[in-house]
Amino acid sequence: MLNILINAYAVSPNWGSEQGMGWNWIANLAKYCNVFVITEGEFREHIEAAVAELPQGKNMHFYYNPQPDKVRKMCWNQGDWRFYWYYRKWQKKTLKIAEQIIAENRIDIIHQLNMIGFREPGYLWKIERIPFVWGPIGGMDLMPVSYLHGAGWKTYMKNKLKNVINSWQMYHQPRVLKAIGRADYLIAATGRAYNVLHDYHFKSNVVLINETGCNTQFITHQTTFFNNECFNILWVGKFDFRKQLGLALKAVAATNNKHIYIHICGKGEENAEKLMRQQAETEGITAQVYWHGNVDHDKIFGMMKNADLFFFTSIMEATSTVVLEAISTGLPVLCFNTCGFGPLVKEFAGETIELSDPETSIREFTEKINMLYHDRDRLETIRRQEMANRERLSWDSKARETVEIYQACKKDD
Repeated sequence: MLNILINAYAVSPNWGSEQGMGWNWIANLAKYCNVFVITEGEFREHIEAAVAELPQGKNMHFYYNPQPDKVRKMCWNQGDWRFYWYYRKWQKKTLKIAEQIIAENRIDIIHQLNMIGFREPGYLWKIERIPFVWGPIGGMDLMPVSYLHGAGWKTYMKNKLKNVINSWQMYHQPRVLKAIGRADYLIAATGRAYNVLHDYHFKSNVVLINETGCNTQFITHQTTFFNNECFNILWVGKFDFRKQLGLALKAVAATNNKHIYIHICGKGEENAEKLMRQQAETEGITAQVYWHGNVDHDKIFGMMKNADLFFFTSIMEATSTVVLEAISTGLPVLCFNTCGFGPLVKEFAGETIELSDPETSIREFTEKINMLYHDRDRLETIRRQEMANRERLSWDSKARETVEIYQACKKDD
């Protein structure tokens, strides 16, 4: 059995997003490998309790490199650039921990797993004579600034500048280039990342594996909901400009159908929440909007099984855990054809529209919602397609594909 040293800052069995991604990759890889994992440790108690319950737990060895609470708060506050300074320091200390693990154990492969943003490849690529895998790699998609109208000039300029910085970093940042050059294999999380790595950096050893996966154990969608006169749409996310909740509300209002309801799970800053509620009132759909606030994972899955459509209006993600969760339950998805999630949905899991501008998107989303409201057979067809395809998107499938990469590295070593 191969021994894999994994650098994964964010790991938790009880969360989605980056933490859940880290946990699910590691827990499934451990079915086929011994994994030695260096992680931050905010969720140490949860990790150790979950490992004790897993049959493959004997193959999971965790080493903790904890951060102060103030740094953890910066990490949770997405967009706080101060975090990267502390994160780089964390990676330097992680290198020393990794060297100690290697001194005490036979390590066959080093894997830089998460966080998936390309800007911070860590430092484990500096370790010589052991094959190095990096990925899934994300963060290379650029913000479509045409959708920032109403977000404020500071947000607009910040994202324009971020696009410029991102473009420079993905093509020229020295440490990123060194990590790319050192890697025996690169795993791209999105098509954009694959194209940058393969076409610009001329790396032939790139594979595309989305960073998040399906859970094939979920009880599937209750198809009886497709036959009701009422049409329930589920929207999940934080109230910020990337998620475009305002656009979703306008699309629902534009259907002019009082039998269409939207259930909103999530919250935001106080001003953002107030603005969204005011918009629902202005659009005349107050009675059609249900505000559920922050909802735990189990309840979200229950809501997915009782909804007709998952409406995902984000313009900037990687693949998005919540989209794969919708696919796992057999809930059809409506979203933009962008980032990592769009091509999956377009292929078999729902309906998509192309990025353009807010006015065009509202019109096109409205047309899609009205079409699905009247064509319930289309919803059932999508559900069947999701059930037929979710196994190949499962966490176990991704783990087996990654083990094949490890084995290829050993052959080339």
